[in-house]
Amino acid sequence: MYTLTLSVDELSAHLGDANWVVVDCRFGLADKQRGKSDYLAAHIPGAVYADLEADLSGPIIQGKTGRHPLPAPEAAVQKFSNWGIGPGVQVVAYDDAGGALAAVRLWWLLRWLGHPAAAVLDGGWQAWQKAGLPVRSGLESNIPIAFRGQPDRGLWLDAAEVDAIRGSSDYRLCDSRAAERYWGVNETIDPVAGHIPGAISVPYAQNLGKDGRFLSRAELHQRFQQALGDLPASRVVFYCGSGVTAIHNILAMEMAGLGVARLYAGSWSDWINDPNRPIETE
Repeated sequence: MYTLTLSVDELSAHLGDANWVVVDCRFGLADKQRGKSDYLAAHIPGAVYADLEADLSGPIIQGKTGRHPLPAPEAAVQKFSNWGIGPGVQVVAYDDAGGALAAVRLWWLLRWLGHPAAAVLDGGWQAWQKAGLPVRSGLESNIPIAFRGQPDRGLWLDAAEVDAIRGSSDYRLCDSRAAERYWGVNETIDPVAGHIPGAISVPYAQNLGKDGRFLSRAELHQRFQQALGDLPASRVVFYCGSGVTAIHNILAMEMAGLGVARLYAGSWSDWINDPNRPIETE
């Protein structure tokens, strides 16, 4: 069972296995149709497509949620069932952004609902192409199967819970966005710039090497230990702009052998809904 990442060679060896489901999660924040268009043109054989907003997020409620709220558990269960994910099925998620949009989101949702046999393809679509492995075009589907699982509320925090821990030395709140967005000097997505007071900057992109693959376990361990010290993972909370790329840090921290951190699911786009919540740009 793969529970974190796997290589393109490892996936290639299992193409066509009846108890494996491959999910293409490519998505473009600037062009929201690009991911599916790219999938239809060429994808890993057998892969079904998951849209970050239509399939892996719940409905946005203006002034109440962030940009990519968690889906209702029953809605996620129905999606997973339709994709052929059930007991004993190995799921592999990939995208073309180092796992960050939105392969890690699918990985985390499956974990949240009690399906540990889920992994992110290291290097994603680019690594598959570079290896010269086969591709296919068109829309694919799997025979539906009954997904089983219950949500684990302990894996994520809401805004009130984040507000309660953000100033405590017993916890570490980590902003996973690029440093310039943390500092509020180049905010191109959300209407308010800055970060949650008390948060430190831990950009998710630094989990990847120049080849688009995750750094080694030793390198990831050093990265997170330097940022977090010996604080246990259960007291570490990651957020980003909308609760997606923060999961990249959660995955990388577990790859480093440091345990399972938690997610502020609504993240910055949820935090700024309330003008009374403090922000910081220094």
